[in-house]
Amino acid sequence: MLWLIPIVLVIFFSGIRIIYQYQRGVKFRFGKYVGTLEPGFRWIIPIVERIQKIDTRVITVDIPSQEVMTKDNVPIKVNGVIFFRVLNADKAVLEVEKYKYAVSQLSQSALRDMCGKADLDDVLAKREEIGNKIKKIVDSETDPWGIKVTEVKIKDIELPDNMKRAMAHQAEAERDRRARIILAQAEEQAAKKLLEAGQIIDKSPSALKLRLYQTLSDIASEKNSTIVFPFPEEMLEMFKAVGKKKKKD
Repeated sequence: MLWLIPIVLVIFFSGIRIIYQYQRGVKFRFGKYVGTLEPGFRWIIPIVERIQKIDTRVITVDIPSQEVMTKDNVPIKVNGVIFFRVLNADKAVLEVEKYKYAVSQLSQSALRDMCGKADLDDVLAKREEIGNKIKKIVDSETDPWGIKVTEVKIKDIELPDNMKRAMAHQAEAERDRRARIILAQAEEQAAKKLLEAGQIIDKSPSALKLRLYQTLSDIASEKNSTIVFPFPEEMLEMFKAVGKKKKKD
């Protein structure tokens, strides 16, 4: 009977399976599904039973670059990435062959469809919105497989060279238009302020004198010269008073 001990040990050790925390084990007996094993130490009957391990972590799959014709007939190349996870390991094994490949193919098809239904401006400006629409489509299609799509992101959009040049010219023209508007607004504001300052100075003789002196001082400093009045300023005031008096008479 001692010869049975090695055989039993071989059978026992060959049936040991370790399932990690992030895995689930789909168990088959004679090819028939009999249950899903949770993480931990597990033992199966060698030859009779078999386990297929499924990763339940979030899986990242690249969506290869797709050549798409947008709604406004612009050819572009666009790629992306999809994030999903397996919620039901048994469905992922029993309902679809190579679920990762199937999800990738569905994502490519949905990406082409959504970009083909949108104008170029929408594709460029509404990446997140298009990604959410692709997510809903793929998520509904993969639900029978026990798969949950968590996110779809559009990464790169490649435009034709002539379209790049046209967009660059458009952007340059838009910047020039904004610069002209800003300059015109600045000139308008400056003119208003000058008008207000002139009205204030005109109402106050003292302010007018101060402005005159400041202007003369600026001229003298720039030309490195000295300005001399031939007679006192009070005489000007006297002449003005005499002139007004004569007009009244």
